[in-house]
Amino acid sequence: MNILDLVVGKPIKTSDERAEQIGPTQGVPIFGLDGLSSAAYGPEAALSLLIPLGLLGVRYIVPISAAIITLLVIVYFSYRQTIAAYPSGGGSYTVARFNLGASAGLLAAAALLADYILTAAVGISAGVGALVSAVPSLLPHTVSLCVGILILITILNLRGVREAGTAFAVPTYLFVGTLLITIGAGVLRVLLSVGHPTPVVPLPPPPHATETVTYWLLLKVFASGCTALTGVEAVSNGVRAFREPTVKNAQRTLTVIIFLLAVLLAGISYLVKTYGIAATDPGAPGYQSILSMLTSAVLGKGIFYYLTIGSILVVLSLSANTAFADFPRLCRAIAQNNYLPHVFGYRGRRLVYTYGIVVLALLCGGVLILFGGITDRLIPLYAVGAFMAFTLSQAGMVMHWKKKRGPNWLKSAFVNGLGALVTGVTTIVVLVAKFVEGAWITLLFIPLTIVFFSLVRRHYHNVKLLTSCKDPIDAAGLNQHPIAVIAIDHWSIITRQGIEFAARLSPEVIAVHVEPTEHSQLLEGEWEHYVEKPFQAAGKQPPQLHVLPSPYRFIIVPFVQFILDLSKKHPDRSIVVVIPELVEDRWYEYFLHNQRGRLLEWVLLARGNERIFTVSAPWYVGKRT
Repeated sequence: MNILDLVVGKPIKTSDERAEQIGPTQGVPIFGLDGLSSAAYGPEAALSLLIPLGLLGVRYIVPISAAIITLLVIVYFSYRQTIAAYPSGGGSYTVARFNLGASAGLLAAAALLADYILTAAVGISAGVGALVSAVPSLLPHTVSLCVGILILITILNLRGVREAGTAFAVPTYLFVGTLLITIGAGVLRVLLSVGHPTPVVPLPPPPHATETVTYWLLLKVFASGCTALTGVEAVSNGVRAFREPTVKNAQRTLTVIIFLLAVLLAGISYLVKTYGIAATDPGAPGYQSILSMLTSAVLGKGIFYYLTIGSILVVLSLSANTAFADFPRLCRAIAQNNYLPHVFGYRGRRLVYTYGIVVLALLCGGVLILFGGITDRLIPLYAVGAFMAFTLSQAGMVMHWKKKRGPNWLKSAFVNGLGALVTGVTTIVVLVAKFVEGAWITLLFIPLTIVFFSLVRRHYHNVKLLTSCKDPIDAAGLNQHPIAVIAIDHWSIITRQGIEFAARLSPEVIAVHVEPTEHSQLLEGEWEHYVEKPFQAAGKQPPQLHVLPSPYRFIIVPFVQFILDLSKKHPDRSIVVVIPELVEDRWYEYFLHNQRGRLLEWVLLARGNERIFTVSAPWYVGKRT
């Protein structure tokens, strides 16, 4: 077994794709991690902005959470309809493009790409934040921990959808289970204490109030809390990953995710208010996450506490998997319409879109390093793209029902229209509330991405125009043989094999040697003995030997110039450049030899023309006996 097989697994046949499809049990951890894990950082993001209000600010978390849950339910019903209408994968890009036009589709695509990058970054940083909360001595290693977790998630996703779902199932259900137990125990303690529970572990003293309540502050808190809705669209993007019945399995998965998220948000906000838990300053000494304080207040700091914090850490970190599941699929859809490089549409050895996974990992790593892996610094950039995509998707669905006009189409259009309205208003609120704090970065990224889409599309369009052909093959002109040119350094078995191959391609062979080298003086004598005499004895024209001077010891430049001059001298002839190459037996031996042959091929591709061809004449070290 080679290293690649060990790390990402053995290749999977295309015919085995069905075996890689999943059901709701695996769908929840794959497509629901982002949504479910937002229960850990959504309320905290809201409460962090309420710190200036002191203990008074905690009272506002319940009504704000109620508004967020209401919005969540509306979006849920909208996306159930989207899944049914687009069983092949009805993400915002697909829906907006088909119903609102190409420009709206590109806007949705750019917004979603931004959201997925930040989804991965926020999930990992929040997970590390939970770990630092439990083990404060790890605070200086925040970025290193983030990058390490990112690499692990990338490898897991490269191994395939089914393996990723299996790997993420245990921590996902452990996270949900421990939080539900904590919420249940907390509610029971509240009932037994008649609404005045005593924390098992004393809570940090709440900060002193330094500001008064304003509508602007509450809007900002709502905007930060809305990060809990990101990831809701994931199931509609990945419908094709589910086994038959595809639509039903996708809808069931979405239902489970939304129900669990609503229960977690409601329970956490209620207990936070009842226990009087105020947020602490993220990134500062003594920081504790909301869930850390809540769990210790309800059940103390025993084994269950560390089990809960451990599950929160793992799930928050792995919540980036939602982005890794959807980002490559979205890139594939965009690439199919020529707005991204076509490599994003190619599936790798494990039937996953490898390029999308790798690109997301690189972009996410850059964001984590740039912002120091601190969740509070990333939250202001977050949710703008998600809600913009929500709005475009729901508006597109309204147009979809209007065009289709099937039974009960007005009811369906109303549900999606309501979804478009509330998410549109939320988009404006989030954008305005977070603009100065960092949302402007996301707003700048989106149009730049659209410009990039347009440039890629223009390139593919121009290439299509240039390469389109309606002329038949000129069979009469095929009698003219090409000129074969071979690059040689010194006489060897590699050179001999290359010349023999070149002579089979064309009776007119030119061998080119660039001097000075340590082999230049010997080459002319060896040429007469090893090349010219055997060709003459066979009654064939021997190859010509051209020795090119190079006073500055350049090898590639004079050879390429020779080829270009030869092409100009024979404008009606093709030129085949034969490049003899040594193929090493082991991968690490590659670095023990110069790779001028590969470099020569690249330069000729860059500077050549349609009449200059390159062909490798490999000689394998490992095949010798």
